[in-house]
Amino acid sequence: MKRIALFPGTFDPITLGHTDIINRALPLFDKLYIGIGRNTNKKPMFSEEERMNWIKLIYANNEKVEVVIYEGLTVDCCKKIGANFILRGIRYVSDFEYEKSIADMNRSIANQIETVFLTCLPQYTSVASTLVRDVLKYGGDVSNFLPDAVNKAIADKNNNSN
Repeated sequence: MKRIALFPGTFDPITLGHTDIINRALPLFDKLYIGIGRNTNKKPMFSEEERMNWIKLIYANNEKVEVVIYEGLTVDCCKKIGANFILRGIRYVSDFEYEKSIADMNRSIANQIETVFLTCLPQYTSVASTLVRDVLKYGGDVSNFLPDAVNKAIADKNNNSN
């Protein structure tokens, strides 16, 4: 049986914390889908197309990575793409408590789908998309928190809007 995982999130924007989890998960799975979830409670800073293109650009040379956009339950997306694992990144103990409750709910809905947690490297514990968006909103430098492809796209967007 192939090991297929879904790494769900909004990735608004994708950060070095996300890519750290993705890169360390790749040896564990035969296929890794990055699932950009539509969250009706969140107003994204970047379009789904931008976020999808960044991920495709970052992982252009890795055939194990694919990007999907989905709405609704994560386990339903897993069933649709044939994923038998959900990958989640953990920064703090409080993240684990929250993520475990979601994993328990997912297991009760679809017990054939297992959640796998990876802790991020210490240098990425403070890197959160929410904080990056706040810094960006006020014109701060976020280049230390984002992959090169994202930094370049944001710089190009800012240069074109001036």
